[in-house]
Amino acid sequence: MTATFAGGRNIALKVPPHQYDATVRFYRDVIGLEPLDNHPPAIGFRFGANQLWIDRVDALSQAELWLEIVAEDVPRAAEHFAEASVARRDEIERLPDGFWISDPAGIIHIVTAKSSQY
Repeated sequence: MTATFAGGRNIALKVPPHQYDATVRFYRDVIGLEPLDNHPPAIGFRFGANQLWIDRVDALSQAELWLEIVAEDVPRAAEHFAEASVARRDEIERLPDGFWISDPAGIIHIVTAKSSQY
């Protein structure tokens, strides 16, 4: 069985404290995106068919973009990425239904089951 993937709907913008308020204002007031209130206290916006989450991260000095990958079969996805020597990044956060990887450029991806998308 081959692993199959699709882009998820969640995009996380990890922002350092000194840029956080201005970044939220940009998407809320300048762009005028519709806010999401389904995961308080997280701040999110509708971003077309996607959801853009803006997270304040004290340890960052510059912003990072994190993406979601949806897998039909999460255990098979883990095997597939291991066979391809993709870096696992589970130290970020333990997940009950998925895991973390990074691409060769260092972009973080959460790998989740199709049924567990939030």
